[in-house]
Amino acid sequence: MRITGGMYRGRRVVCPPGEIRPAMDKLRESMFAILKSLEGNSFLDLYSGSGAVAIEAASRGANPVTAVEGDSGKRKILNQNVLIANSTGMVIKTHIEDVKRFIKRSHRAYDYIFLDPPFKLQHKVTILKELLYGNLLHNGSVCVIHAPKKDYLPLSIDDRLIIFDIRIYGGSVLYFYQFALRE
Repeated sequence: MRITGGMYRGRRVVCPPGEIRPAMDKLRESMFAILKSLEGNSFLDLYSGSGAVAIEAASRGANPVTAVEGDSGKRKILNQNVLIANSTGMVIKTHIEDVKRFIKRSHRAYDYIFLDPPFKLQHKVTILKELLYGNLLHNGSVCVIHAPKKDYLPLSIDDRLIIFDIRIYGGSVLYFYQFALRE
C-alpha cells in the first residue's frame, strides 16, 4: 500500500498480520478528494489497522491526527507506519484500545472522523450513535464510515448526523455524514 497524496505521497505502508482489510488506494484517494483540504483540521482514524488513513490525513495537512486500533496485535506495525509522519515532525498519536472505550472517554472533538470497522461487525449505526452522544463531534464535523455494500446505513441518525455523499467502490461503500447541532 502507498500513500496517495500530500507530503508523504508514494511512501509505502506495511499491512499488519491478522484480519485486516486495508482501505484501497483508489478509495482513500477518492475520499480525500471529496473531503478537500484538511490543512490544520483535526482527524481521528478509528479501527486504524495499518494507520494508512491517519498517515494520509497527516500527509494532506491534518493536524492533530489520532489513530485508534482495538487489536493489540497490530500495535507494532501501526507504530512503525506512523513513523513515516512522526519522523518529519508531524505527530500522529496512536491508541491501542477498544474503540468504544476510546469514544466514551475522549473529551476532544474532531473536524474529521474516519471509521473502518471490521466488515463482519454488526450494528455499525450503534458506533455512529456513540459518536453522536459522546464528545467527539462539534457543529460541522464530518464522519466517514467504510462499510460493505450489503450493509444499509440510514440517511440520517437522530436528525443530527446527515449523509451528504455516498460512494461505491466494488463491494465497499463510503458513507459521508455531517454533524449539525439541533437548534
